[in-house]
Amino acid sequence: ISQHKDGKLYVRGLSLEELIGKHTFTEVIFLLLKGNLPTEKEAKMLDAILVASAEHGVEAPSTFVARTAASTGNPMNAALAAGILTVGEWHGGAVEKAAQMLQSEKSAEEIVADAIKNKEKLAGYGHKVYKDEDPRTAAIFAKAKELGLSQKYIDKTAAIGQEFEKQSGKKLPINIDGAIAAIISELGLDWRLGKAIFVL
Repeated sequence: ISQHKDGKLYVRGLSLEELIGKHTFTEVIFLLLKGNLPTEKEAKMLDAILVASAEHGVEAPSTFVARTAASTGNPMNAALAAGILTVGEWHGGAVEKAAQMLQSEKSAEEIVADAIKNKEKLAGYGHKVYKDEDPRTAAIFAKAKELGLSQKYIDKTAAIGQEFEKQSGKKLPINIDGAIAAIISELGLDWRLGKAIFVL
């Protein structure tokens, strides 16, 4: 990923000096995670999901714990590390689980049937506040459409939601985690990067 050669630094084979002069933080994040620089559309889409993730409210575990750690006199880096340590299966982990589900070969029908049979939560669906539609999801999907991004995983996300309603009789909106999972899948990012995107 990185190399030091002849007194110069390289990231994925590209000069760090050139990256500093010509590329954005989001573009370099994409380069680090995927191995190549993004197209303009891909960079704008990654930007959109990073912006959507910038606010989680003060009650979210990562925010609450970071604030608690800071309130006891810890410096910024320690408080931030404490917050990051809260990211797990029940906070931030849904992006990863949802992306894994989307990137699997299973159909929407199979995914929902398995979740119901095993009495598992459907990662990326449902929200304690938004009962019909998560406005962040709507904004992210609208941006994807505006940019002409592939709709393969976005369509699969919608199909899973429709299938869940059909099989269970309950409607669950696609939440921010499900939207991010669909977009990172459209961008060709491995599902195992879900928590990394959330942490960023």
